[in-house]
Amino acid sequence: MLRAALLALLFAVSARAGADEALIAVAANFARTAETLAEAYEAESGHMITISPGSTGQLYARIVQGAPYDAFLSADTERPAMLVEAGQAVAGSRFTYALGRLALWSADPDRIGPDGAAALSGDFRFLAIANPRTAPYGAAAMETLEALGLTDAVQDRLVTGGDVGSAYAFIASGNAELGFIALSQLPDGQGSAWIVPEHLHTPLAQDAVLLTRGADNPAATGFLAYLQTDAARAVIEAAGYAAGARE
Repeated sequence: MLRAALLALLFAVSARAGADEALIAVAANFARTAETLAEAYEAESGHMITISPGSTGQLYARIVQGAPYDAFLSADTERPAMLVEAGQAVAGSRFTYALGRLALWSADPDRIGPDGAAALSGDFRFLAIANPRTAPYGAAAMETLEALGLTDAVQDRLVTGGDVGSAYAFIASGNAELGFIALSQLPDGQGSAWIVPEHLHTPLAQDAVLLTRGADNPAATGFLAYLQTDAARAVIEAAGYAAGARE
């Protein structure tokens, strides 16, 4: 509760301060939602936020190599923790901003029924996933296939994109008949989908952290504080996530 109050205070202070700019590294699955949140935050605070999307692993590597990001919205909990441990992120600033869900999606409205395992066992040329080495949603997809006993059956039909945005593009273009994406990416009323049961993969808790570069940047500290406001949490939940627990 104390930390939530402190973050709220930081947001209030940043809203009264002069305009500043912040560059935020954001996991691809959350990029669209982050843009919506940034727009609302800019209107309320006067600060400017630039969203830089990519796979969590790619963004982490860039941060380690000195990329000028002020904050990091990851798709996992491990990499933000590693940045804190390495002194590249501010101790005590890490929090879970969203809990993601994995979905199997096809642009074909008749391909996926109530049983996703049946669709994965069916006749198709390609199954799209994000790179499991750099994208937590890709790792969750592989865990799901393993839990269903289908890894070997689909291995030679996997098409791997750098992040879930690339996986979505493969499916939407028809280059892959189906694939795993974030629930938040599902287009309204288009195609067919199966929301993957959560017990089939590691929970997709997504942590945010203030990077050392952004420690004295009111735009960055204010934006992270804004993510924990009721208004932001409503946007996050409407996008298909569960909002993180209040600190």
